[in-house]
Amino acid sequence: MRSHLLNDTTAERYRSSVTEGIERVAAKLATTDRPFTGVTVDALAPRIEQIDLDRPLHNTTAVLDELEDVYLRDAIYFHHPRYLAHLNCPVVIPAVIGEAVLSAVNSSLDTWDQSAGGTLIERKLIDWTAERIGLGPAADGVFTSGGTQSNLQALLLAREESKTDSLARMRVFASEVSHFSVKKSAKLLGLSADSVVSVPVDHDKRMQTLALAHELERCERDGLIPMAVVATAGTTDFGSIDPLPEIAELCAQFGVWMHVDAAYGCGLLASLRRRALLDGIERADSVTVDYHKSFFQPVSSSALLVRDATTLRHATYHAEYLNPRRMVTERIPNQVDKSLQTTRRFDALKLWMTLRTMGADGIGRLFDEVCDLAEEGWRLLAADPRYDVVVEPRLSTLVFRYIPEAVTDPAEIDRANLYARKALFASGDAVVAGTKVGGRHYLKFTLLNPETTAADISAVLDLIAGHAEQYLGGSLDRAS
Repeated sequence: MRSHLLNDTTAERYRSSVTEGIERVAAKLATTDRPFTGVTVDALAPRIEQIDLDRPLHNTTAVLDELEDVYLRDAIYFHHPRYLAHLNCPVVIPAVIGEAVLSAVNSSLDTWDQSAGGTLIERKLIDWTAERIGLGPAADGVFTSGGTQSNLQALLLAREESKTDSLARMRVFASEVSHFSVKKSAKLLGLSADSVVSVPVDHDKRMQTLALAHELERCERDGLIPMAVVATAGTTDFGSIDPLPEIAELCAQFGVWMHVDAAYGCGLLASLRRRALLDGIERADSVTVDYHKSFFQPVSSSALLVRDATTLRHATYHAEYLNPRRMVTERIPNQVDKSLQTTRRFDALKLWMTLRTMGADGIGRLFDEVCDLAEEGWRLLAADPRYDVVVEPRLSTLVFRYIPEAVTDPAEIDRANLYARKALFASGDAVVAGTKVGGRHYLKFTLLNPETTAADISAVLDLIAGHAEQYLGGSLDRAS
């Protein structure tokens, strides 16, 4: 069994085995003609269930053959131009190379003596991101597993900086279309069930600052503690960007921690034409960025940035066997001093490889392309009488609803849209997402693939209409 360990004696086996795996994936990518096969849970589950994990195959080729059957054949491929559903991006090749390197070397980014140069590369990338945001010379941060963890840590720091033990009196303010992780984080941090105040949004799905001001005033008037305001730069459903400068002014006025959830909108940091959409982010106390959304990185690659490095002390614990206090005075850089995680992958390497190969402008051009595509998609939807589109996109998301000509019952229209999404997924021809707006069911395109074209959007809209009409036709037949 030692022959399976990666070391100096197995380097050639490593090379041949990984090459075989890469060739399988490359062949699949080259021949995939739709984002999904349409396989059902009932069809796939028995194939996986019948595998006896206590009876190994002892052969990489045989294992890859089996993997083809239970995973590769039916995986959902985000690289396909008609995958239009969630915030999943196609990935750039330099980042995939980084993934291969970091997995093989297997550095752990918690302490210097487990990572060495990896620590310094991560710190360099944190400094680069903080500079792009404009947080100032005292900024710092750490890579995380994703936006949910970044938001959790940001609110942890805000809670501790509020300097009170009265958890029941703390309030967090976020727009009504903010990410669910805000409420989840509040619960994990021991706040009360009503601690997250939902602030109304305007027609463009941006937080109403007048409403925020009223809520902050009411909070103080009621003897409550305004702990944090979470502004969103790229909401999950609409890609909307809250008015950051106005929110920053209110946070300064009321002495409230300002967190910007830019998990989606962080791609604007590299944009050549849209960077101004993030104006005001430089005034935040903390910022979430997800490179694995709009920097075209493999999952996971995310970070939390803070204006004041000293606030990260609230995540610091010292253990004699890992990061004893003496290491601080010895100036030994241990990233675990900043992180909620201990053992942690060298995910920063993927972004490093990308920047060193493509440059920030290369990333920015790709993100600008998908934003341009969303604008084109908006014009298509606005001109199509079959569809109602909610808001003009700021980033690359379109939310819309099929509206049949002869049906006026909103509930029946809901069912037609739900059926169309389900039928499209089952066909495998395209994958789209869904959400609710005003209590009604809508469909959603999240455009993150520069290879997607306006022709793809038009074709998928025709497919959706066809499925919806099929449902409505069957519904009328059943009713007659």
